[in-house]
Amino acid sequence: MEKARILVKKHWLKGLVGVLILIAVSGLFTETQDETVDLFIRPTVGPFQVTVTATGELKAKNSVKVYGPANARQQRVYEMKILRLIPEGTVVQKGDFVAELDRSELMSRIKDVEIEFQQESSEFEQTMLDTMMTLSQAREDRINLRYALEEARIQKEQAVYEAPSIQRQAEIDYERAKRAYEQSEVNYQTQVRQGEARMREREAQLAKVQKDLDELAALASQFTITAPQNGMLVYRRGWRGERLTEGGTVNAWDPVVAELPDLTTMQTVTFINEVDIQKIKIGQPVLIGLDADPDKKLTGTVTRIANIGEQHPESDAKVFEVVIDVAEVDSSLRPAMTTSNTIIIAEIPEALQIPLETIHAQDSLSYVFLREGGRPVRQEIKLGLLNENNATVVAGLEPDDLIYLSMPVDTTGIALNRLPVEKRDEQSMAENGRGDTSSDG
Repeated sequence: MEKARILVKKHWLKGLVGVLILIAVSGLFTETQDETVDLFIRPTVGPFQVTVTATGELKAKNSVKVYGPANARQQRVYEMKILRLIPEGTVVQKGDFVAELDRSELMSRIKDVEIEFQQESSEFEQTMLDTMMTLSQAREDRINLRYALEEARIQKEQAVYEAPSIQRQAEIDYERAKRAYEQSEVNYQTQVRQGEARMREREAQLAKVQKDLDELAALASQFTITAPQNGMLVYRRGWRGERLTEGGTVNAWDPVVAELPDLTTMQTVTFINEVDIQKIKIGQPVLIGLDADPDKKLTGTVTRIANIGEQHPESDAKVFEVVIDVAEVDSSLRPAMTTSNTIIIAEIPEALQIPLETIHAQDSLSYVFLREGGRPVRQEIKLGLLNENNATVVAGLEPDDLIYLSMPVDTTGIALNRLPVEKRDEQSMAENGRGDTSSDG
């Protein structure tokens, strides 16, 4: 019984191998046959579009910037490292914590100014003491000169009974004492003004350093950044698209840390290569798809085209920034979402069109291979708009024509049907458009 089972299995395996061999041989034969079979299609009639497609990224059209310290540059603090930053996408209320910046450079600056303030305070006190001593000595000298003047006056009065020479000497002594006292009065007033000037100078310098110290203290409080209004936080992005996150550096000339976008009006920013940018015009309609939600379809309009190209990291050629306004308001849209943008360059509601692979060219002549009476013929055609797959035909074909999808196997002696002269010379609107808007995809 076991031997019978083994024999049945062997016969079954032989049969299976034979079937597989037949299938393989049949496939080879069919493939060989297919290589000689001509395939045909007919022109189609329907909507035709010329488009340029590019990947983009959503951003809010309007947003409120979250700034770091505004006066850091005035205090010679030029770069500030981000120590803490809340996650992107966090919904914040006005006054909520957003970020913390490194104060180490600022604290070093504060210490320097505190030392300067102490020095200025000492200078102020020393100047005040010097002035007090100078004026005190000046007052003492004036008192002594007043006593000397009084003595000279008494001696002058007593000398009236003396010889004329002694009287004259007493008058001279009195005049000398009087002039010395009067001069001391003038000198004292000058010393007072000098003292006041020195004190004002020291006081102004001290006030300046005090102001710097107060401003630095106020600046230190700005290193803790809060939300200026309600919203959803979005990290700031550089011109290369890199995000400013923890560990990044805030520049004192443009101290933006993050943004709070207005999600009711969105844009998508894309980059078009220098070959296609001439086709893009402001006002052109755009079909927008979302990578995050392929079923969602949006529309938009081109609103801005950069005048100067730039070298994009993901492209070898120069690219131009193109901004597209999104028409719909959708609460599910978020900044930095990736979009696929199909910019409609030209559109014909009803056009006769054929695949690009059916079109052949010889010099300036465009033609297709038609099936007429069981034989192929070359039919000259006049082309209109082209896109990445199809081309519109202005003259030379009818919807019922049967076209070779590829070149016939035998092209020996195939006749050429030329277009009438008036068709060849006719400059149709479509062909004019082709010169401006045709695309290789």
